Amino acid sequence: MGTVDRRISMAAKKSAVERISGAAINPKAVTGKMSVADLVDTAFLAYNGRRLRDACRLFAEKMLADDTLVGISLTGALTPAGLGMSCIIPLIENGFVDWMVSTGANIYHDTHFGLGLKMFQGSAEADDIALRKSGVVRIYDIFFDYRVLLSTDAFFREIARQPEFQRAMSTAEFHYLAGRYVAERERVLKLDRRSLLASAFKHALPVYTSSPGDSSIGMNLAALEMEGYELRIDPLTDVNETAAIVYAAKSAGMKSAVFILGGGSPKNFVLQTEPQIQEVMGVAEKGHDYFLQVTDARPDTAVFPERPPPRPSVGVKSIRTGCPIRSSAMLTRPLRYR
Repeated sequence: MGTVDRRISMAAKKSAVERISGAAINPKAVTGKMSVADLVDTAFLAYNGRRLRDACRLFAEKMLADDTLVGISLTGALTPAGLGMSCIIPLIENGFVDWMVSTGANIYHDTHFGLGLKMFQGSAEADDIALRKSGVVRIYDIFFDYRVLLSTDAFFREIARQPEFQRAMSTAEFHYLAGRYVAERERVLKLDRRSLLASAFKHALPVYTSSPGDSSIGMNLAALEMEGYELRIDPLTDVNETAAIVYAAKSAGMKSAVFILGGGSPKNFVLQTEPQIQEVMGVAEKGHDYFLQVTDARPDTAVFPERPPPRPSVGVKSIRTGCPIRSSAMLTRPLRYR
């Protein structure tokens, strides 16, 4: 009997479910000696746990390959919860991220830590009227003093008054210049690895904000404009720069991956690089190669597609391999980093 005949014979002996299924569910017992990687590989076999396992493998085996460019987007109150220090900064330091799009709020709250200001664990059920009377600000279950906002506002206004800021620039250039000041403040205060903005400066990682006016940073820059200062944020330069980053990599034979934490404007901005190249610039391209999204949005919404983003027929946001996870980034990001 030939090799082909033997395979046909073996396949015929399998049950219907075996012929259409993957590996059997037969996990090892969970022990305290297992590594995080072993736990995810052997125990996360179904439901959203399996998606997390698939996401970990996609990230580690595909997205972190030497020939892959990785863009990351940050949406939602991630840095106030310490995600910048625990996960994003290590990714930057180890070269696992090549460019970033973040809400201005995440950059703003990240800066608190670089300035030596403190945020605390609180309660989501606290009395907001009592907190306001006490000068305490609440972000869900995170507390901090109202003066943290005032100090950070004053910091951004002071640096943005400096001569090197008095011109038009992209958000990436603004964040690079601002990151230098945050890094210096960390040095003076003897703080280590507190701000992702400072880390991005040290590692020359471009950080963009898709809606620069929609944050306390933008609000403070708007106030300076009324005082006569000449800093102007140019979002059109951001569009061209991000598209150029992706196209430079793809034209050099590399792959492009997008790692999406949350959704919103940063998600769209990191994805729209390919439509900018193909649809607007008219350059032949095939789309991003990998996408990984973590969000707690409902699966039947456009924010959280069960499959890669739509409209591949016109090359818009077409992605060939992807894995969405329905979860909070605060739960899954540390596991995937491990």
